[in-house]
Amino acid sequence: MAITIKDVAREAEVSVATVSRALNGRDNVAPEVRSHVQEVAARLRYVPHSAARSLITRRTQTIGALLPDMHGEFFSELIRGIDRAARAQSYHLLLSSSHGDAGETAMALQAMLGRVDGLLIMSPHADPGFVEEYLPATLPAILLNPVHGHTRLPALAVDNRAGAYAMTRHLAHCGHRQIAFIAGPKGNLDAEERLQGYLDALRELLPGVEPQVVSGDFSEESGYRAGSQIARQKPLPQALFAANDSMAIGCLFALGEAGLRVPDDIALAGYDDIPSARFTQPPLTTVRVRIADLGGRAFDQLVALVASDGQAKTQLHSVQMLAPELVLRASCGMNGSTAASPTTLEEKKRTQVEPDARRRSTSAIPKNR
Repeated sequence: MAITIKDVAREAEVSVATVSRALNGRDNVAPEVRSHVQEVAARLRYVPHSAARSLITRRTQTIGALLPDMHGEFFSELIRGIDRAARAQSYHLLLSSSHGDAGETAMALQAMLGRVDGLLIMSPHADPGFVEEYLPATLPAILLNPVHGHTRLPALAVDNRAGAYAMTRHLAHCGHRQIAFIAGPKGNLDAEERLQGYLDALRELLPGVEPQVVSGDFSEESGYRAGSQIARQKPLPQALFAANDSMAIGCLFALGEAGLRVPDDIALAGYDDIPSARFTQPPLTTVRVRIADLGGRAFDQLVALVASDGQAKTQLHSVQMLAPELVLRASCGMNGSTAASPTTLEEKKRTQVEPDARRRSTSAIPKNR
């Protein structure tokens, strides 16, 4: 039979209430009594009943994370950051995916209610109306994506527009005028912001140059298709900027198959700085989003919100914009070298993207490559 809290109390010769206070970390227990109770509980291999504990504390010690997908390095890194922060604070993590579908998002949110103390949500469907309809006002939650319009939830968002603007500006400063862009999926807020940053930079820094936008969906396969399409263009664009690293890596493979050399024949850049970006050949120039840190930071803020019973005023109704960084490696022709160590290039040529990067001076942009 399973060991109960009454068994621990009888063996330790204390009351059930004392066992509960000792094992739940309450302050009103003498240190020697706490130590004795913990020793008895460990010897008897007592496991607290989580459902009963939840009834008492009104907490599940579980945080939910709803993501649009779990496939690929970006989401693997994001989950790693959330999980690392959860373990540091003795929380469990309940994961679900919406697969980019509003109906599945709603069902996943409903399924998590009552099981979690708070929610991290990354979903293109979490607009103000959606949030009001499917999330109880009493459940602490933080959004992990750009937000269109005002919501009652705090949010952490990467300044995707500024990052894409800065990368396009860098390519223009390198002398490239014909800069093509592989876009992300339609309806995805990150993709829309990155496309807008590219268009803003092109309009402001290279007036008169027509945008070249090729469709993609953030997958390696779509990057490969886009790269194959671009490789057949006459003339070739001088640079190619993919809205995420996965598409850039797929594109890099397609360009190589077509006999084109990066960066000698065409410069290439991506977005996110997923772990494999530094190990491509040549190493990939990209816009760094500190993905794992983003997940950990969001988790820590959510736990603080949970602990304050949703009353952390500094968190409510705010959107905290995180600045990405440029990481300049050999794929864009830094120093004309494709053989330099990606780690060395990363350490020496990392550039912080300012939130107002798209509004900076447009002077000193070369007119020709």
